[in-house]
Amino acid sequence: MVIAVVMLLIPVVLIYSWFSRIPEPRATAVDWQPVVAQARAESPFPVAVPQNLPAGWTVVRARWTPIGKAGMNQQPAVGNTFQLGYVTPQQMYIGLDQRDTDGPGLIRDASRDGDADGESVIADEPWQRYVSRDGRTRAVARTGGGSTVVISGDLPYESLDAFAATVET
Repeated sequence: MVIAVVMLLIPVVLIYSWFSRIPEPRATAVDWQPVVAQARAESPFPVAVPQNLPAGWTVVRARWTPIGKAGMNQQPAVGNTFQLGYVTPQQMYIGLDQRDTDGPGLIRDASRDGDADGESVIADEPWQRYVSRDGRTRAVARTGGGSTVVISGDLPYESLDAFAATVET
């Protein structure tokens, strides 16, 4: 009797374990170089792109939206907008957003309506810090050279600062 019960339970346990596995999602890389080339060719401002990131970083979003063209939510872009999004080796998202008009709106969107939270000094330049009201999302932003650049993510400021230090125009 015990052997019969065990013989019935083994397939049930195997079937349950097989179908209850949840695969770990993997970020799908996008080809970002053509987007950067197009943005640099069409942009009225120097396009900011991270350089020499460590191995394991994956670009998952690359977008160039000229002013007036359909952007996020199919609404016309309020300014020339460049966006890159990365997933770190720890599977955390970090975004770079750059626009030549409505810098406060870009900061508001990227920081999830964040409030000012001090300042970082990155490569001898001041960057303003922002934190969302729930404390989850942080952003660092600077305006200059005809555009506003925002680095944002659900990461500590030290991580955002380190990423921002790799950005070159």
